[in-house]
Amino acid sequence: MSRKIAVLTSGGDAPGMNAAIRSVTRSAIAKGWTVMGVNQGYAGLVAGDYRELAARDVGGLLSKGGTFLGSARCPEFQKEDVREKALRNLNRSGIGALVVIGGNGSQTGGAALNDMGFPTLGVASTIDNDLVGSEITIGVDTALNIALEAIDRLRVTAASHQRGFLIEVMGRKCGYLALMAGIAGGAELVLVPEIDFEPDQIAEAIHDAYRRGKAHAMVVVAEGAKHNAEQLVRYFHDKNTGFELRATILGHVQRGGTPTAYDRLLASRLGAGAVEALDKGISGVVVGMNQGVVSTTPYSEVTGRTKGISPELYQLAHVLSR
Repeated sequence: MSRKIAVLTSGGDAPGMNAAIRSVTRSAIAKGWTVMGVNQGYAGLVAGDYRELAARDVGGLLSKGGTFLGSARCPEFQKEDVREKALRNLNRSGIGALVVIGGNGSQTGGAALNDMGFPTLGVASTIDNDLVGSEITIGVDTALNIALEAIDRLRVTAASHQRGFLIEVMGRKCGYLALMAGIAGGAELVLVPEIDFEPDQIAEAIHDAYRRGKAHAMVVVAEGAKHNAEQLVRYFHDKNTGFELRATILGHVQRGGTPTAYDRLLASRLGAGAVEALDKGISGVVVGMNQGVVSTTPYSEVTGRTKGISPELYQLAHVLSR
């Protein structure tokens, strides 16, 4: 392999991406390699928009959310001729391998490049935690703590006014963030895409909490759930739930937080793990954390699949809500 590698961030930004870039860069430089940072994800790869990264270029990044390299959606990268253009740019620049920091869509692009013969591997990074190959991905812990802080704050005003709040969190089609925030935040209900439900069932559950003497009702709704928070509040307008209901949508505020210590450490370990894998001649894998150990999972086991939630944890959320 060439002693010159490139690194990019792609898809939705996640707190800790910068720490991963820093780790990849400094781990590679420690081996005497050259590192090129690709600007704006796959769009920059196609345009040949990259720059050399020195150790000082990635200084001060640990505490910064987002990605200083930038990220952009690049749907045209699905086309083979577009990917061939990216490969020509990489080869002309003497780059011998690519590290892709991102989630499902990003790793699908990396797998396509690897299938075309260019050594590529991924670093698991998405706040959705739906990527196969890592028990937890970069950005999840920060996003979860932001959601939890919002739930704690809303509970104060909910109890003061005997109200109910439907708090919508991100996660796309995976209910992990909602479930974990619901358990940690003591929610009465957690609504996730993996479990089917009807509005009348939710209204009855909220009313049941009122009858049991609760001073408030906190319902955490995953953005990919069958009915979103605003739809449910409108539906409940003429229903007797006992509580006056409000919807709060956290949205992208969950992406922008300062990375927690856990995300900084996770990103540092996975970035270094990616460089170690390349040094051993390993590519075509996603680097993740499993059972406390940095490990690799082949792209063939990652792309086209998503993780679900734990039925046991969902049942625990229900039991503890009483």
